[in-house]
Amino acid sequence: MVSKSFRATVAGLACTTLIGAGLVTASPAEARPKMPRPCYTGKIICVDKSQRLIRLLVNGKTIVRLDARFGARSTPTNNGMFRVYWKNADHVSSLYGSAMPFAMFFSGGQAIHYSSDFARRGYSGASHGCVNTRDYSRMRTLFNNTPTGTRVYIYYW
Repeated sequence: MVSKSFRATVAGLACTTLIGAGLVTASPAEARPKMPRPCYTGKIICVDKSQRLIRLLVNGKTIVRLDARFGARSTPTNNGMFRVYWKNADHVSSLYGSAMPFAMFFSGGQAIHYSSDFARRGYSGASHGCVNTRDYSRMRTLFNNTPTGTRVYIYYW
C-alpha cells in the first residue's frame, strides 16, 4: 500500500520537474487575473485602482500591462465604463501646462497618459484626475494599440 505522503512527494517532484523544464509557466491565477466581467470581452482597457494597474486586454488576454497612479482626493479619477474619444501623442495640459505624452481622453479632461512626475517620484504624488503611467515605452505601445472608441473600464476591485 502506498502512503498519502509518498504520493504527495511524487506529485510535488513531478510539478517541480515540469516547472523546471518550462512546461508549466504560471499558475491559473497568474495566467488569468481576477477582473470584472467586462474585462473578458473584446478589446478593452481595464484600470484596476486596487492593484494600481492598467491592462489592455483582448478577450481577457493581457496585451499590455502598466503601473498606474490616479487623482488626488480633491481631484479623483472617475470610476465607470467610458470610451477613448480623443487621442493626442504630444498633448500639453491647457490647465496645468504639463506634458501629457500619449494622452487618451476618456471622460471630460481625464486621460490615460505617461507622467514624468510618476516616473520620477512614484506613488508619492497624484494626478488631477488622470490615470498616469510611468513606463514611456509601454505607454507608447498602449497608445499605438488603442484606437479611438476603445472601451475603458475603471474600477476598484
